[in-house]
Amino acid sequence: MNLGLFGFLTTIALVAVLVFATLAFVFVRRLLIRAPVPVSEEVGSIFLVLRKLRKREPMSDDELALAKQAVCDRRSLMAYSIPAALFSIGCFYVFGSLEHLHGATPSERTFLGVIPMLTSTNLAIRMLRSASLKGRLQTKPKAPQAALHAPD
Repeated sequence: MNLGLFGFLTTIALVAVLVFATLAFVFVRRLLIRAPVPVSEEVGSIFLVLRKLRKREPMSDDELALAKQAVCDRRSLMAYSIPAALFSIGCFYVFGSLEHLHGATPSERTFLGVIPMLTSTNLAIRMLRSASLKGRLQTKPKAPQAALHAPD
């Protein structure tokens, strides 16, 4: 079998897809087995809790537990296998299309694989932003003094 450059890159991308998809499956499986925090059952609760954490607003103990869990999950190396799998799928499509053309001029269809590549990059950046909130979890945001001393 005579593989060119793009054939070789397609093969590497396929192996990367299989490896990252397997890691993503194991990671998601671990998340599904874990007992949920009561606050996490509400729709949009993670986004609300992370927004409170970014703005250093006071949080309840359940919200703080959910924030710790979300930040810990997004700091895990296995979590980054999800965007890596998406990026590898895009590479597989682009390299496979270029190999199939055998040097002919590529069309717009060839570069449809760039869409999952951009999507995975956005996802990874958002995960990194959320993971960087670990420093704010070290100290629990305290309630403002005015809220502690309510007027009698």
